[in-house]
Amino acid sequence: MSTILVKHGSYRNQPVNNVTFALVKGYQTGAKGGYVTVNAEGYFGEDTPDVVRIRVNSIEDIEFTTGGLVEAPVATAPVRAPVETDEEVMTRIGERFDILDQMTKATIAGDVRAMIVVGPPGVGKSYGVEKQLEHSGLFDQLSGRKIKYEVIKGAMTPIGLYCTLYKHSDKNNVLVFDDCDSVFQDDLSLNILKAALDSGKKRRIYWNSDSAMLRREGVPDMFDFKGACIFITNLQFSNLKSKKLQDHLEALQSRCHFLDLTLNTMRDRFLRIKQIYLKGELFADYDFNQEQGDEIIGFMEANQTRLREMSLRMALKIADLTKVSETNWKSLAASTCMKNS
Repeated sequence: MSTILVKHGSYRNQPVNNVTFALVKGYQTGAKGGYVTVNAEGYFGEDTPDVVRIRVNSIEDIEFTTGGLVEAPVATAPVRAPVETDEEVMTRIGERFDILDQMTKATIAGDVRAMIVVGPPGVGKSYGVEKQLEHSGLFDQLSGRKIKYEVIKGAMTPIGLYCTLYKHSDKNNVLVFDDCDSVFQDDLSLNILKAALDSGKKRRIYWNSDSAMLRREGVPDMFDFKGACIFITNLQFSNLKSKKLQDHLEALQSRCHFLDLTLNTMRDRFLRIKQIYLKGELFADYDFNQEQGDEIIGFMEANQTRLREMSLRMALKIADLTKVSETNWKSLAASTCMKNS
């Protein structure tokens, strides 16, 4: 039996990463890009055909694991991941977020130089990191000393990145780039980051062109960076088209610890929300009783394929609608929080 490892792909907008299937037909291209045809018997649910097309960006996203191509359907079942129970999913996700807390503490302590955290929006990636940073900076804040961390959000130019790194270049300083994805899509920014996070003892960064901004800000054209960086993103690096940027990103990843929160499906994201709810943290600012909270979570579970997004923000949006109407909030949510089709 010939099989194929799909390293990075998707089926009906559902990510497919590092999954082995029985191969039906090798890499082809169509109107919507590249794809491979596989026997995915039962993998995507009982209502899905056995033979499906997995979309991939390029032939580099697949690996033929047992030889050549097969042009006809394979009768034997593919190698596929076992189905996790809800409890197992929440345990897996909880362990990942515990690791995020541990790695953030290690970065603050200077034991970790850099970390990339990948996960979908609205699942609490930023909250856990910022909570650890605020706790570590509490003593500095009370004593009136300079805070040793900064959270950067939004777009950033290469020279802005250079100046920001200089500002936080001292030991035990931590820079958090939260959904600041422009730094991942510019080769000059990536070169600066590679120098800042190099594995050598001395991490020296240069700005080799004249700049009025550097003179105005009193920033030298060369300095040693001794701080640490945390990158929080929902960007799938493998989906970037530019081969040049891919090479830079691979070099950056080799300098960083890489933590994927493994929230790849709508079910994973819902169970993450439910996990936070069960801890009593989700609706802490709302005067809800148990029944009201359960009803909102049940509503999200029942409509998870129709909601515009599955996130903590969506849960709070729906909770806000109960203030508008305690009896009609479901209709309001259907109109404002769900897709039309």
